[in-house]
Amino acid sequence: MRNGIATVPAAVNEPIKDYAPGSPERASLKKKIQELKETTFEIPLIIGGKEIRTGSLGECRIPHDHQHLLATYNQAGEKEIELAVAASQKAWKDWSEMPWEDRAAIFRRMAVLLAGPYRDLLNAATMLGQSKTVYQAEIDSACELIDFYNFNSDYMAQIYADQPPHNPTGMWNQLEYRPLEGFIFAVTPFNFTSIAGNLPTSPALMGNVVLWKPASSAVYSAYFLMKLFQDAGIPDGVINFIPGSGSKVGRPVLDNPLLAGIHFTGSTEVFQNMWWTIGNNIKKYGGYPRIVGETGGKDYVVVHESANTDEVVTGLVRGAFEYQGQKCSAASRAYIPDSRWSEIKEKYVAMVDSIDMGSPEDFRNFMGAVIDKDAFDSITAYIDYAAESADAEIITGGKYDESQGYFIEPTTIVTTDPHFKTMEEEIFGPVLTIYVYKADQFEEALKLCDETSPYALTGAIFARDRQAVITARKVLAHNAGNFYINDKPTGAVVGQQPFGGGRASGTNDKAGSPLNLLRWVSVRTVKETFVPPTDYRYPHMDAE
Repeated sequence: MRNGIATVPAAVNEPIKDYAPGSPERASLKKKIQELKETTFEIPLIIGGKEIRTGSLGECRIPHDHQHLLATYNQAGEKEIELAVAASQKAWKDWSEMPWEDRAAIFRRMAVLLAGPYRDLLNAATMLGQSKTVYQAEIDSACELIDFYNFNSDYMAQIYADQPPHNPTGMWNQLEYRPLEGFIFAVTPFNFTSIAGNLPTSPALMGNVVLWKPASSAVYSAYFLMKLFQDAGIPDGVINFIPGSGSKVGRPVLDNPLLAGIHFTGSTEVFQNMWWTIGNNIKKYGGYPRIVGETGGKDYVVVHESANTDEVVTGLVRGAFEYQGQKCSAASRAYIPDSRWSEIKEKYVAMVDSIDMGSPEDFRNFMGAVIDKDAFDSITAYIDYAAESADAEIITGGKYDESQGYFIEPTTIVTTDPHFKTMEEEIFGPVLTIYVYKADQFEEALKLCDETSPYALTGAIFARDRQAVITARKVLAHNAGNFYINDKPTGAVVGQQPFGGGRASGTNDKAGSPLNLLRWVSVRTVKETFVPPTDYRYPHMDAE
């Protein structure tokens, strides 16, 4: 017990399976991958626990084999949004009043199911539908999401236990953490199944009801997540699954007076447009909607001349090219001193040239395909721009092929212009741009890094010189919500590194921490006086 509140067991991070040759988990996962590939089905909307088919269909295809259709999915429109809002409000009272221990039990069950019978299913769906390697899928759709459910349950207990001190003079002060009135709109991206599984559920854990629109390019794994929610015992209507186009789903949702909050991960432009729409609609709503978002990034690595070469090279390669650079935290620009460039370049090019790229179904591959045709065209346009520029040189990759899958080689651009287009703009693909600075101008390079991009999501400094680390932390204090010292700028772990950034990268409400969960409650202060006064007069008013 803590302040009279029963606590759930302390969460621990889910162990990562290695899927080594000959291991049982490798054989089991490969069997599930083949099973999914041999089945094509139609994904419905799920509103109030009921499957709904609209007849307006989208497709789920394998990015590394885009001729292979995994499933079709129904798309929501204005009519279905109205149904989803109604279903959420029908569920709201019972869910919002359910004892928190019972909500926690559902989420703990969700974690256990995902660690067990759903692990292969979600990993296989993520590998096929989002072209993730087995390791990237395991740390995403299994371990990180299990951690979200376990740690968030623990954080919820901590929040409810946070009460004012007991007053021994005849009164009792309490804080009530109430869910928001209305519904939360969760909008999730393609690149992390764990984000898709966390954004609708963290508000739900705190007693809220949710309308969930997954990215159209990741409906496949999202559908299996929805089945996991149902299997774990989430009541009908608490989370409503409404895939569809942003314009057809977003407008009626944002126009609804019952909108209580947005939980978003995606592009900066879309998030800003949503915020603008909410601002214009503010008089429609019953309250002020909570707006929580994680958006773009132009994440960096700064190298000091005291850095270890092998550590830098590994950090750049993993940071830039794991999951094809399609991480909001992926290293996209690097600043390397001229005194170390020759040595770093030689080892870096050799390491990148050793990367195997292909289907994630071949576990030997380090990289797969980018998510879809639109992403392929956008990323390759940046590569073509650099290839034609006098201010840039491509030292690795630069080639691409979409004949079977959307494959882009791990591409490295070296530029003489610190404000070159690929140093400033978010690319969201396997493209790293390097600027070589003069070693005696380290602080100038830090200031350049700070001022180059409007984003502030992740960044890293590689240095053995402690004073250089101190200087970097000071100069770069506000341009990364997650800052890494001698490590790549990716791979935040729930319970260890709460994730989020500021500036144009989002509201920095730190997914995987109590800070995020607090956004989904409205606090009421309750003061109970045991012996109320019976006279308005105070002692100072007595006669001398």
